[in-house]
This record gives sequence, structure tokens and C-alpha cells, in this order.
Amino acid sequence: MVEVSPDARNPRLIVHRSAHQIGGNCIEIAYQGHRLILDAGSPLDGKPEEGEFAPPSLDTLAPVDGVVVSHPHQDHYGLLRGLPHSWPVWCGGPTEKLMRLTAALTGGSLPPEVHTFDSFTPIRVGPFEVTPLLTDHSAFDAHMVLVEVGGRRILYSGDFRRTGRKSKLVDRMIKAPPYDVDVLLLEGTTLGRAEAFPTEHDLEERFKTAFRQTPGRVFISWSAQNIDRTVTIYRACKQTRRTLLVDLYTVDVLEQLGAYYDSLPQMGWPNLRGVVTSGIKRLYETPDRLNRPAFFERCCTSGHAFSASKLESGPRNNVVMLRPSLLRDYVRKGLVLTKDDCWIFSMWSGYLGEPDHLTAREVFDKAGARFEQIHTSGHASRTDLQAFASSINAKHLVPIHSFEWDQHVDDFANVARLRDGEVFVVNGNP
Repeated sequence: MVEVSPDARNPRLIVHRSAHQIGGNCIEIAYQGHRLILDAGSPLDGKPEEGEFAPPSLDTLAPVDGVVVSHPHQDHYGLLRGLPHSWPVWCGGPTEKLMRLTAALTGGSLPPEVHTFDSFTPIRVGPFEVTPLLTDHSAFDAHMVLVEVGGRRILYSGDFRRTGRKSKLVDRMIKAPPYDVDVLLLEGTTLGRAEAFPTEHDLEERFKTAFRQTPGRVFISWSAQNIDRTVTIYRACKQTRRTLLVDLYTVDVLEQLGAYYDSLPQMGWPNLRGVVTSGIKRLYETPDRLNRPAFFERCCTSGHAFSASKLESGPRNNVVMLRPSLLRDYVRKGLVLTKDDCWIFSMWSGYLGEPDHLTAREVFDKAGARFEQIHTSGHASRTDLQAFASSINAKHLVPIHSFEWDQHVDDFANVARLRDGEVFVVNGNP
């Protein structure tokens, strides 16, 4: 009789990437020849033309039972295009929609078949019981993931916060945490920052103030897939009697997600219209991009969208979505900025240093238009991370998704600091 070692009866955890960096998450749970991958992200500093960035410790030749994607940010799913298409992929329905929209927009690719799950409903992936737990994050449809296998329980935090429009989900978990968690994989993106972060409600009030203080048009830069921010800006527009103008890609995003949540704003709702630009027209009519000319035509003939040329001749109380490419299209259609206008940057401040945004800043500065940044983090503050970890009270806390963990491990209990590629046996001991 062959004796089986105690370690062989326990799951093994491997953080292939993100133990010491933000982004590029790729985590494996292995059990008796079966494998589950939690997220398959591309590094934030990666360049697609240089390869697909599979971590060196990840065996891409052996089969896996499934890849679970926590949310639709590319640092959590961008590696999918370089993994075997035989590996089953699981994610939320809205996440699949957003991943496919991004792939079409950028000319990327995804596995032809993706399995979808429902939040809070366990699924069976080989021997793994996987429960996706909807959470609060700047990405729509973000989940924590609870994995049960071999009598052990592993909770993956994914990316989360307590300042968005789903913050109650995190509050409820802190008040009634999952029981008997052996390992908590905890993100720590903002550990290097001591301050508290404003909530989306706080931002809504700041937007309202900015709208009331601006005699002319307000241009706002934010991500079309940051649905919390779209809702925040739309609510501020309604309360200040301004009309929000978004590009047709944003209209598309809202329409596709509206199939899951009918409370999301849609083109044609009061105070919400679409603006048509030549750049967006090309994207929807190009076969290897969005390639949906019927959608574009339907929007144009709906009576709820108008040409960018009307930005200059139309009302001055519009709030207009802005990206550098949109600004170029607006200017080509006759937009003339003035000192009465305002540009609000509602994204991470680091993007302001990119060449396109620097050029946009010069255009607004030259016109004498006011600039303001109104934004909040998509991640939990240090205080909220500590509250969450204390509540879960896992036997082992495995730090991920941060450059700052080494400076803060003493602020958390039961920390098991791993290196990328290191094997951690989940044996149930504290």
C-alpha cells in the first residue's frame, strides 16, 4: 500500500503573478490533479506586441478545470487571449459582454465560448465548489470568489472598495463574513495611501457644484465602462438641469448592460443623449472592430442622438463626454472652447501625464477654460482593508495586488507572504 503524505491530501495555492505587483493577477488552486485558475490578467506595464505574458510558473500545457474571471479589467483577464482555448472560462454575464466589447473595440480576441455564472450561486468546476460574491468596485460586475475543495475554504477578494454604489455588499460581508476561511487572498492596491477616499455620493455633490459654477459647457473624461461614474454624472446632470451627451460606444455599453439591470440610464431617458462622431462611425462600420453598422444607424435615426457639429451651435448647458479622440472629432466639427467652459478629469491622475491628455490640457488652458479633477479610487482604503481582513479572520492572509505589502504586513494578522510561483499548502492549520 502506497502511503499518501498529508500534504498531498490538501489543496495547493500558487500565486503565479501579483504577489508583489499591482495587476496581472493569476492564481492557481490545485487539488489531486485538478486545477482552478483565479483571474488571468495581463501586466499593467505590458505591451501586447511583446507577447501574451503568461507567468513562467504557469503550466499552460496541462489541462485546467476552469478559469474564473473576477471582473472585466484587463489586468484580470487580458491573459485569456494567450491561454489554450480548451481551458473553460467562467465569469458573470455582464463581464462577458464588457470583455467582448473591449476586444471588438481594440481588435483583440477572446475564447469563442465563455460560461457565465450568477452572483451568489455556487457552481461546480471539477472538484471545486466556486461561489461568486458580487462586490463593490469601479469595474461593473466585480466579484469576490469563495472556493471550497478538499475540506478547505479559500476566499479571493479580487478588487473591491467601500465607496461605490454597491458598498453595502462589502458592509454586509464584514458584518456577516464567510465562516472558517482557511486562506484570504487580499488585494492591497492602496496600502501606500493613508487618506480616506470620497464616495460616489461625495462625487455627485462635487459634480453638481461644478455644474452650477460653470456658465458654459462641462466636458468630462471618464471610462465608458465605469458604470458607477456614469450614473453619478447622470444624476448630477438631472439635478442641475443639464443634458449629458455620451458617445455611441457608451450608449452601446449602457444598452448591453441594461439587459441585466434595467435601472441603468439609457439614451433617450430625460437628460441623456448620444453624440455622433466620425471616429465612432468608423469603429462600428469596420469589420475587424465593433462591426455593427445597424446599431450605429439605429442610434442616428432614433431622434435621441445628434452630430458633434451641434456642440458649438447647440445649448451651452450640455455636459459632454471627452476623450482625446473625441476632442479631435469635436474640434473638426467646429467646437470652439471658451473661458466659460470647463474640463473635469474623472480618472486616475496618472493618465494626465500621457501625451494625448497633455495635449488636451493645452487646448483647454489656451481657451482659458477651468480644469478640475473629480475622482475616487476603485479600491479599498487601508482602513477598509484592515476592517475586512479582521472580519474574515482567515487562518492565513496571502497578500496580492500591491507594491506596498512589505511595509504593512504588521498591520494585519496571520500574514503568509509568498513569492510569485511559490507553492503554499492549504492544510487548515493556523
